[in-house]
Amino acid sequence: MDPYEHHNRKILSPLDKKKATNIDVEQQSEPSNREKASSAAPENDTNRSSNHQTTETVEQTTHPTVVDHLTDLRKQIIKSLVVFSSIFIGVFSTINFWFPYVTKGHSLIILGPLEVVKFYMSISFVLALGISLPFLCHYIWQFVKPGLNEQENKFMNVYSPVMFLLFIFGIAFGYFVLHPLSYGFLISMGAKNFEVMVSAQEYMRFLMMTTMPVGLLFELPIVAMFLSAVGILTAHSMKRVRKWSYIILAVLSALITPPDFISQLLILIPMAILYEISIYMVTFMEKRTTAVPHS
Repeated sequence: MDPYEHHNRKILSPLDKKKATNIDVEQQSEPSNREKASSAAPENDTNRSSNHQTTETVEQTTHPTVVDHLTDLRKQIIKSLVVFSSIFIGVFSTINFWFPYVTKGHSLIILGPLEVVKFYMSISFVLALGISLPFLCHYIWQFVKPGLNEQENKFMNVYSPVMFLLFIFGIAFGYFVLHPLSYGFLISMGAKNFEVMVSAQEYMRFLMMTTMPVGLLFELPIVAMFLSAVGILTAHSMKRVRKWSYIILAVLSALITPPDFISQLLILIPMAILYEISIYMVTFMEKRTTAVPHS
């Protein structure tokens, strides 16, 4: 039992002095620690806010907003309209120069005073659209390209020129082969019992019927390759349904061509050839895809 407990002793030992010194040091250090903690808290908040602002800035830089997309779309639309309008004015102003190449010497009639204006406007619009098509596709590509991944970008870079060339070949086939043969056949068939008079508007409609759909049908190999690239179509499935595909192509050729057997046959034969080319190209793509992991 300590006789000097409860602070009754008046003489302090060295041990008591050491304890008192430690207590004073601890009491003095507590306010300084609080000050450091309080000063560090705003710094942490400042760092967090600056990091958050930096992250938002990076996200805004790397991810364009909807306004940026709409602005880019507006620019491409304005470019397309300027190009199309310029070509349309040039085509319409030179209509007397190229019009004989479109009519190919056929005698056409008009059924009203305003029909000639409508005919000139419609044929100039179609020709201007066809001439400006490469420029329009280029502007569309500039808008779509940033949103594509690497594989899609590579596919479009390689096959976009091929798609355009196939479309031109289809238009040329319809203009130089299908249109004159089918038009001559139908006119000769009607001339046996009727006096044939073809209006300019009907001739233009018939010309479009025998050219534009053919250009679209010539895109069959590219469509088959795209479906194969995304895993929807295979060469084996195309071979297995070959007979049904020919039937579908025959029905399709009958729908987009004039109602005569010659025109339908002239479309069906190249469509069958393009279908076989599509099978070969899809087979080549599958072999190349399977050979890449082993190399």
